[in-house]
Amino acid sequence: MAIKGEHQPLHILFFPFLAPGHLIPTADMAALFAARGVKCSILTTPLNAAVIRSAVDRANDASASGGAERAPAIDIAVVPFPDVGLPPGVESGPALSSEADREKFFRGIQLLREPFDRFLTEHRPDAVVSDSFFDWSADAAAEHGVPRLAFLGSSMFARACGSSMVRHNPVEAVPEDEPDAPVLLPGLPHRIEMRRSQMMDPKKRPEHWAFFQRINAADDRSYGEVFNSFRDLEPDYLEHYETVLGRRAWLVGPVALASKELATRGAAGKGKGNNGLSPDADGCLRWLDARPAGSVVYVSFGTLSHFSPPELRELARGLDMSGKNFVWVVGGGGAGTEESESEWMPDGFADLLARGERGVIIRGWAPQMLILNHAAVGGFVTHCGWNSTLEAVSAGVPMVTWPRYADQFYNEKLVVELLEVGVGVGSTDYASKLEARRVIGGEVVAEAIGKVMGDGEEAEATRERARVLGEKARRAVEKGGSSYDDLGRLMDELMARRSPVNV
Repeated sequence: MAIKGEHQPLHILFFPFLAPGHLIPTADMAALFAARGVKCSILTTPLNAAVIRSAVDRANDASASGGAERAPAIDIAVVPFPDVGLPPGVESGPALSSEADREKFFRGIQLLREPFDRFLTEHRPDAVVSDSFFDWSADAAAEHGVPRLAFLGSSMFARACGSSMVRHNPVEAVPEDEPDAPVLLPGLPHRIEMRRSQMMDPKKRPEHWAFFQRINAADDRSYGEVFNSFRDLEPDYLEHYETVLGRRAWLVGPVALASKELATRGAAGKGKGNNGLSPDADGCLRWLDARPAGSVVYVSFGTLSHFSPPELRELARGLDMSGKNFVWVVGGGGAGTEESESEWMPDGFADLLARGERGVIIRGWAPQMLILNHAAVGGFVTHCGWNSTLEAVSAGVPMVTWPRYADQFYNEKLVVELLEVGVGVGSTDYASKLEARRVIGGEVVAEAIGKVMGDGEEAEATRERARVLGEKARRAVEKGGSSYDDLGRLMDELMARRSPVNV
């Protein structure tokens, strides 16, 4: 008769939301736990399993080479995406092209509860790390007596801002016809003001507002939360989370540093998965090798951002006017196919690329971590998705911030105002990829690039702060670092929860 107790490794189920920006950090986090002796399972659907397959295989290969000390393998438990009337192969956020598809997709998300319940019944894991977007998983895990740890893949700062928004709804007091009016987020460690237009409007998006209220409530009653962050990055917000909000939190990041093969990591913090790196990637790296240190600005906006042709034209103009060398990832950021580039490229820009002296375009997946850590890169134009933001922090690269949606405006505040490792282009419109927004001029883009890559004292101070922060990020995940220790404390606590049970 076996005893379920200390002689068996901890078993944690990871349940990421179905979008690359959620899947990849979850897989990296699982790799961190697995390397410390935890049995890890990841529950997802077939096409989403392909996105993380390479990261999981890499972690398992490292485990297999560890001899007697090797960690348990990470298992991907694949379940079909529910049939809700979506076209074949549409089972993740980036594949959605209409509001109707989005509604069907979230209906399918609700139906994933059945395979989630079945996994808990059959495998009885010691804990679940489930995405906050699966708000129903808090109650499902509780019904099975399994502690649920929430994970959204965002900064603690953004989560604290979101909590303030949900609890107080400060937008309500500001007239709708004053988009530039300041909105103060109450109850935070710092005075944080946003433009009204940079925030979700509960009246215009009642279904989103209700969703965020459910998420906040579900996370509030969960066992705790894990964050892809580290203590030195946002210490005031860790204290705020624990003392003011009364939530338990473990900071285990930057999880991307779990990947020892930086070249296999894709655009906007996404692993190459089943897509493979762009054919342009190798040429880009060779091109970077020939450029002076700190002379190249890297431009990438993730997998969900969409730029209209006028926006792309102004961005191209800004890169040209900046006078800096550049690597620009298009495709994932809404730039479209090579055939459509004639719609937005300014006169002479194609010739600039053809000469290959000033700039390189990567169409598709790019080895983002490797690019950001290249000595030639001195700045990063980013949408402020948390994966990209934290990868820039880890690499010690200052940022030009261009948020679009979701938590990105909050992350910009953290980068520009609290950490002072970035400069904004003045993005003001909270809008999804299906909505229009104001166009930011190329002159503004060029000026912002100059403020982080120029020769002035202010630019040098920004770069030095970014460099120091990068060193702190790397130390956090090393043995004895704050994130290394937080992960160990969480493991010890979950192990201590066990009571010997005959199985």
